This record gives sequence, C-alpha cells and structure tokens, in this order.
Amino acid sequence: MDAIGIITTILATLVALEFVYIFVLETVRTDSEATARTFGMETEVLREPHMAVSMKNQGVYNLGIAILLLVAVFGLHSVGMTAALLAYIVFVAAYGAATVSRDIILKQGGLAILALASLLL
Repeated sequence: MDAIGIITTILATLVALEFVYIFVLETVRTDSEATARTFGMETEVLREPHMAVSMKNQGVYNLGIAILLLVAVFGLHSVGMTAALLAYIVFVAAYGAATVSRDIILKQGGLAILALASLLL
C-alpha cells in the first residue's frame, strides 16, 4: 500500500464502492425509483425486458471494474493497474458526458479523477 499511498487508497476504494452501488442499482434494483432517478429514466422504461437485460449486463461490467480496482489496490499493490483502471473510468465518464449528459463526468468520474490525480501526484 505504500507505493499507492493512503489518500489514493481511500479514494480508489470509494470509487470501487461507487461502482458496487451502480451494480446494485443496475442489476438488483433495476426498475427501482432510485435507479430511475440516478439514470434519469422512467421506471416504465426500466421495466421493458430489453432494457432490464441491458441494465443488468451493464451492472455486471461495473461490478467487474470495482473488483479489479480493489485487486489492483489491495491485492497487487499495483500503481500501474490502479492508474489504468482509474484512467479507463475517467475515459468512460468523459464519453458518457459527451454522448449522454454532461453530469456524468462528475457523477461517475469525479472520484476517479481525484483518485487518479492523487496517484499521479
């Protein structure tokens, strides 16, 4: 953990927890009010079979990112893997901000940006 640093470890852990929360919304509570509010969608749309399957699939990807980030930080103590995962999260958030809603850069990428900055400094 010394190579990564305590502040980066805390921030990266918060990023992983955020992605676990997104997993829960997308996969476990797919058509809940919280999911609808978080993603700016109507619950009726989230109940449509093709949308529910898409959300669950996306949720599994988010859980995978969370697990990999925790492995990078706590299992491998890898600065490189941690930086790569955080950069990927920021990239995806920037893509979402450009294609869906500008808010995504801060909602999904805010903590990752802070964690990456902490890691690089």
